[in-house]
Amino acid sequence: MINTSNPPIEPNIASQTTELNPSYAIPIAFILASLPIFFVQTFVAGAIALFGLFLFYQAGTIRLIFTQQALEVYRSQEKFRTFPYQEWQTWQVFWVRFPILFYFKEIKSIHFLPILFDVKMLKVCLEKYISQPLN
Repeated sequence: MINTSNPPIEPNIASQTTELNPSYAIPIAFILASLPIFFVQTFVAGAIALFGLFLFYQAGTIRLIFTQQALEVYRSQEKFRTFPYQEWQTWQVFWVRFPILFYFKEIKSIHFLPILFDVKMLKVCLEKYISQPLN
C-alpha cells in the first residue's frame, strides 16, 4: 500500500521565538523632562520633547525578536535587520538601576540601542542565546 499521507508538519517557528514587549519609560521620561525646561529654554525643551516623541514612535514600531539563530529587528511588521548570534562577541545593558542603553558588538561592528523594550526579557533572551555579557 502506498503512503499518501502528508509529510509531518515542522514545529511552529513562532513558538521558537521571543518578541520583546515595548517599553515607553525612556520616551516618557524625555517628554516629562522637557516640561520644566520649557519655562527656561523653550527651544531646548522643544528639542527634548521632539526626541521623546521620536523614541515613543520607535518604541511602538520597532520590534526585537529572538529566534534560535539570530536577533531579528522588525519595523512595522517588516524585517529589516538580522544579527546572527554566531557573529556576536559581547553585549551589555547600561545602567543596572535605570537601563537606558543596550550595547552589543559583532565581529565587524558595534551597536547601541536605546532600551525601548522590556529590559528583563531582553536580559533573559541574551543569556539564553548568547555568551555572558561584558564585565
